[in-house]
Amino acid sequence: MMINPVSNRTFRALSALLAYPTEDLSPAIPEIIAAIEAEGLISVEAREQLRPLLADLGTLDLYDLQERYVELFDKTRRHSLHLFEHIHGESRDRGQAMVDLLEHYQRGGLLIAANELPDFIPLFLEFLSARPLEEARGLLKETAHIFSLLEERLAKRTGGYAAVFTAALSIINETAVIADTVEINDEPDDLASIDAAWEETAVTFGPGNATDGCSVDRLRIQMRAANRDARHNVA
Repeated sequence: MMINPVSNRTFRALSALLAYPTEDLSPAIPEIIAAIEAEGLISVEAREQLRPLLADLGTLDLYDLQERYVELFDKTRRHSLHLFEHIHGESRDRGQAMVDLLEHYQRGGLLIAANELPDFIPLFLEFLSARPLEEARGLLKETAHIFSLLEERLAKRTGGYAAVFTAALSIINETAVIADTVEINDEPDDLASIDAAWEETAVTFGPGNATDGCSVDRLRIQMRAANRDARHNVA
């Protein structure tokens, strides 16, 4: 992965906290804390909420951290760290949304490895770290409803990861974002219920010409059309 020089270290710090724990993470915790404190983008209250997670990542056994991460993020779609999972699920629309987001990354100077999905939240935060602050805030605001949803769901589980989303939302002064949600069973194996929880709120990334076949505006139009069709079918 190649990216432009970092401009907002806080976004990169949050990206690291949401990534799969590796042996490099624990030694990097002091640097992560320093970046967050130095930039002051995250509210004081949100920084306090991050402390338990930072302490765990800096001191607990790596295998325990990895096991906890897999249990939390890989065994239920409710906690998926992929943005479009909460909008499209496994529908065909997700593929085009991926293409549109990937092209947005490329225009911003980010090249990702072939095995990385562009809607992976740590990757998205990494991209924001290389954008001008106001642009980064604007892009983050477009995903606030998903971040708020994950914050709420993760708050019901141990591990402290909800605080990362609390911290991200505090950067844009968002504390609660109402999203169209469906109450579902939180059992990882209840795939039918999990699939029923796909979110319908659109995510758009930056400007684009709505008539351009590869524009991000097409993504917004497709999402709105899907919402109308779904509600019509229910009626």
